[in-house]
Amino acid sequence: MSGKVILTQKGYDKLFEELNFLKTKKRREVADQLEKARAHGDLSENADYETAKETKHQLEIRIAELEHKLSGARILEKGDIAQDKVYLTAKVKVKNLDSGDVFDYTLVAQDEANFDEGKISVTSPIGRGLLGKALNEEAVIQVPAGKIKLKIMEISYE
Repeated sequence: MSGKVILTQKGYDKLFEELNFLKTKKRREVADQLEKARAHGDLSENADYETAKETKHQLEIRIAELEHKLSGARILEKGDIAQDKVYLTAKVKVKNLDSGDVFDYTLVAQDEANFDEGKISVTSPIGRGLLGKALNEEAVIQVPAGKIKLKIMEISYE
């Protein structure tokens, strides 16, 4: 994992809430599952115990991952971004020059991406291809299905 993670305040808050939930409620639930499984007797042939141990292991991995990200996080402020080009937090309207379709995207950090909401990661092929582009500039982007050609129609920031 890299040391510096750039997040919006909203993204930071979401990860912080998840961490808090995992460290309090979820840890207690998993500990209860482990305790119940232990009560079933012979641990060498106890599938519930093995499952509960694995669940605990995965939970602790996720908690460590979140703590690492949040400890190295830098919260992006509006003044940190040039408003004339596409960067993190930009709302971008693009036109596919081959199909004529128009799409609205918001560029976000990887942990905030949600394609159904139009939030794409700056590390995705389209996100990377749009970064640094200006209004009316064209981008040829390699995606799994081939190359697409997009034109920047609008750029805005909240």
